[in-house]
Amino acid sequence: MSKILVSGASGHLGRLVIQNLLESGKVAPTDIVAGSRDTTKLADLAAKGVETRRVDFDDANLAAAFSGIDRLLVISTDVLDRPGHRIGQHRAAVAAAKAAGVGRIYYTSMINPETSLVSFAPDHAGTEQAIRESGLAYTIFRNAWYMENLFMSLPHALASGSWYTSAGKGRNAHAARADIAGAIAGALVSEASANAVYNLTGPAALTTDEIAALVREVTGKSLAVVHLTDEQLAGGMKAAGVPEPFVPVLVSFDANAREGGFDVATKDIETLSGKASQDLKSFLVTNKTALIG
Repeated sequence: MSKILVSGASGHLGRLVIQNLLESGKVAPTDIVAGSRDTTKLADLAAKGVETRRVDFDDANLAAAFSGIDRLLVISTDVLDRPGHRIGQHRAAVAAAKAAGVGRIYYTSMINPETSLVSFAPDHAGTEQAIRESGLAYTIFRNAWYMENLFMSLPHALASGSWYTSAGKGRNAHAARADIAGAIAGALVSEASANAVYNLTGPAALTTDEIAALVREVTGKSLAVVHLTDEQLAGGMKAAGVPEPFVPVLVSFDANAREGGFDVATKDIETLSGKASQDLKSFLVTNKTALIG
């Protein structure tokens, strides 16, 4: 097995991908390279025999970090860290991969980036375009919204008894982060020749009302869905103290769901990982303590 580099290795997804690679038995620890801007956060992986490298997409000498790498996983950088900066970072990573002679580039994108109403979707669409134009062999993972993301709003909603949304009857096939990581790892250790795009989603696309019904069933608590316009939702967020720059981003999630931008459900996770993806009810049951606080 040739060397595999995982960027963003200190993050939640990156760590899970590397864990899956180590557990797969298909790649030696010494053939895995964990990349991060801060390699001190990777000491535990180094102790397991994983090579660590400083990988900073803002580094002018980024190609050196990709030297000797055959399979490069580019995990998209934090969109809220420096708004508007991410697309430049991603293009730099693609150019560096080409300069370093990387064999295949793998990228974590999002569902329907070309048409999505999510405010940062152009970052993903632009990165996918850069990858295609690079001439590199590629595998693109269009990741669904994480099930874990629901925990940013549901505990508060349960505490108040009301879940405010402008998603209407739009559907979203949330997927567990661990399942997405398993699928990505499966692709990284598989032989591939053709370029490919996978939609890594949960098994079913559900409306907010259907998700709320599952939450009520799992917790035994009341939860009313309050349907709002985008403008009303934005106003409520501002009144609740949500930082101003985050409000349009969060509202764009609901707008995209309402217009069908997340209504994609596939078995691509199972195809790549060999394991069926978790359904949302099972995930909620497993994480019930975090849900109710």
